[in-house]
Amino acid sequence: MSNTSNTSSSGCSNKGAACSGCSSTSCSEKAVAGGDSPNKIGHTIVVMSGKGGVGKSTVAVNLAVALAAEGYKTGLLDVDIHGPSIPTMLKLQNERALSDGKMLLPIRVGDMKVMSIGLLLDNSDDAVIWRGPMKAGVIGQFLTEVNWGELDYLVIDSPPGTGDEPLSVCQQIKGNFSALIVTTPQEVAAADVRKSISFCNQLGVDIVGVLENMSGFICPKCSCETHIFSNGGGEKTATDAGIKFLGRIPIDPAIVASCDNGSPFIYTHSKTPVAKAFTQVVNQIREMYDEKSAGCCAG
Repeated sequence: MSNTSNTSSSGCSNKGAACSGCSSTSCSEKAVAGGDSPNKIGHTIVVMSGKGGVGKSTVAVNLAVALAAEGYKTGLLDVDIHGPSIPTMLKLQNERALSDGKMLLPIRVGDMKVMSIGLLLDNSDDAVIWRGPMKAGVIGQFLTEVNWGELDYLVIDSPPGTGDEPLSVCQQIKGNFSALIVTTPQEVAAADVRKSISFCNQLGVDIVGVLENMSGFICPKCSCETHIFSNGGGEKTATDAGIKFLGRIPIDPAIVASCDNGSPFIYTHSKTPVAKAFTQVVNQIREMYDEKSAGCCAG
């Protein structure tokens, strides 16, 4: 990879009001850069959240695994520079990405390709102490200097909030992409989701939908449902903003165990109600993108 201090924003879509006055490299120069890339990516889904602790990385991993299980060529990119969790969730802590002399080679997990800053560190416990320009440069390199090859879907796990990392991702992605926003039901999380929606609107980023995670706990003994984090905040926020509500994912202690032991929940617990809820969300996303692809071909 090239010098990580590179601060250019290659691939900026320049679609929204937030891009006006951008000091990054001109779009004409960006179009030339990376023109010989072997990467052909059909759809990119940026998994975002307004705040931390809502299970965004869990959603990203299970979304990518489910798409790969359906036979789609899928990549998973972790752009959380300071707290990369994807390697742990996929049991890749001891794996390190290699280079073919020109590009980085993602790690393969079955038929899925994975890249994370955690796969480049000498020690998985090392802290990455970087300012914004360094992070923007590395994110650009993850998008253009990793040999993803041909993918139907690239799922990007973005850090929470509306700061350096999600901004760098949305300004540097080439091709079709949209955001999936994850929240929990309570108002404090929904308020931050509204900021994420505003962020996407200002950048001209399409939103595939809002997903409400940790939405109720069903007791395995009595089947009584308890709304630990309130109820309905994600759906109300989506409805008020005119955005598709993708559904609710209940709390399941097995999800925590799956994340800790590196076994994707939707794969190891496929028969459970929570896994089926995940599958319904994935099917909605897949159908929306399939319809878009069909519409483009028809046009």
